[in-house]
Amino acid sequence: MSKSEKMEAGKAARLAALSPFEFKDELIKAAGGGAVQRPANLSMLNAGRGNPNFVATIPRHGFWQLGLFAMREAERSFAYMPEGLGGFPKRDGLAERFELFLRENKGVPGIDFLASAVSYVRDQLGLSEGDFLYEMCEGILASNYPVPDRMLKLSEIIVGQYLRREMIGRHPFVGEFDLFAVEGGTAAMTYIFNTMRENRLIKPGDTIALGMPIFTPYIEIPRLNDYQLNVVNLNAGVESNWQYSKKELDKLRDPKVKAFFLVNPSNPPSVRISDESLQQIADIVKERPDLILLTDDVYGTFADDFVSLFALAPKNTILVYSFSKYFGATGWRLGTIATHRDNVLDRLIAELPKDVKKELHTRYESITTEPDELKFIDRLVADSRTVALNHTAGLSTPQQVQMVLFSLFSLMDTPDSYKCALKRLIRNRKRVLYEEIGISFEDDDPNQVDYYTILDMEFLSERAYGREFVEWIIKNTEPSELLFRLAREARVVLLPGRGFGTPHPSGRVSLANLNESDYRKIGQAIRTLLADYVDRYNNATGKKLDKNKVL
Repeated sequence: MSKSEKMEAGKAARLAALSPFEFKDELIKAAGGGAVQRPANLSMLNAGRGNPNFVATIPRHGFWQLGLFAMREAERSFAYMPEGLGGFPKRDGLAERFELFLRENKGVPGIDFLASAVSYVRDQLGLSEGDFLYEMCEGILASNYPVPDRMLKLSEIIVGQYLRREMIGRHPFVGEFDLFAVEGGTAAMTYIFNTMRENRLIKPGDTIALGMPIFTPYIEIPRLNDYQLNVVNLNAGVESNWQYSKKELDKLRDPKVKAFFLVNPSNPPSVRISDESLQQIADIVKERPDLILLTDDVYGTFADDFVSLFALAPKNTILVYSFSKYFGATGWRLGTIATHRDNVLDRLIAELPKDVKKELHTRYESITTEPDELKFIDRLVADSRTVALNHTAGLSTPQQVQMVLFSLFSLMDTPDSYKCALKRLIRNRKRVLYEEIGISFEDDDPNQVDYYTILDMEFLSERAYGREFVEWIIKNTEPSELLFRLAREARVVLLPGRGFGTPHPSGRVSLANLNESDYRKIGQAIRTLLADYVDRYNNATGKKLDKNKVL
């Protein structure tokens, strides 16, 4: 091997080790430079990250108007001081003053939403209008620590109702669940892994299962020195419409598997787990009542009549949900962790050996007089602030207020107008992308959610041109070559599917973050690149494959 070949091989190995999100940065660099001449007006099209280019406007208008009302309430105190001091809102007469504020600002965006929200809280949820307004005003002013630290009292009830509607729906559900408001789904993952480790629910050398493909950090975290976990992959492939087979799910019957982590709908295929598979998992849990499940359902709100694994196996499941994608709020960092009040986590902690329980007693005794009785979800709160700072734990209160307003916006939208608009938006983008690539567009799979789409080039190429062509591509190209050529030659950035655990060379396209015309351009660029490889194959082998064939 020559020196240049060794350097290229070394570079390929370094790139292969990167997370797809860091790999994306390399593609962006490639899209910004290089020797290929491009039209001056061709801008980079970055479909690599899932940040949506839409935002929910109505609950945001409500947030700002509520902030103005809360400021008016604050300025009722210390009004005699000209230096800009205010005080806490006053509970007495708050509802009446709010009604006056609504009348004075009638017609202003956000005012009708706030009026409806207060009515819904009072009339449908049966909560005190005054208590709700006080919690919202104090919260949006950020004038106090989060109390309770796990989540504000009425906020937990309202967000809980939202999760019941979106994650449980009409499925029977017995019992109540607790919520912990956190800084987005990423914080939820961090806290859950850490507390499971601290409480010996997972230990170095233990085995967990991952539903593959999956959001990359679920692959990377178990490998860290902090955890050193063995991983069993439950694989779903494009040939099965990204569903797990019965054989794959039966891996959960192995008693060595302590926990199963999955993203549903999946990332990157954006396909929700079938009802049959969910029921199989629930049946396995009946046989294995010690099995811990974690379901990350951030994309569930893009599906019709979504039912979470949390609904079918609530006592064994930790539910993670983030508001970031559905409401276009990645910068807000809004997420929740939910656990049933009667859950396997608390039971397993209670069954730990005496020496371990003694150690955990010492860990948590500074925050409660009964540390042995501390629930798993409250241990999450304490561990999120290294226990010693538990008294200042909790998500910032303005974040919780926006979370509540997002929840109320969805709860009051009984015809699902907002949801239907988002689905229409992203599915139109998928349609034009597929049309330009030359893929026959099929929209009849009820489990397709389409926030992302995964372009499995091995599967599509074999379907169109046969296995011989695929083998030639694999032999004559580096795994990342197609993505880098798209970046350099067309300024199109996609994420590598293999970074999420897909079995074949593929690219993840976010359907949420660009305009419809951009996806048409991306499709054209991919088609042009594929046609070039068909030409190269024909020239090398003497074959006459049709480069315009529908994939």
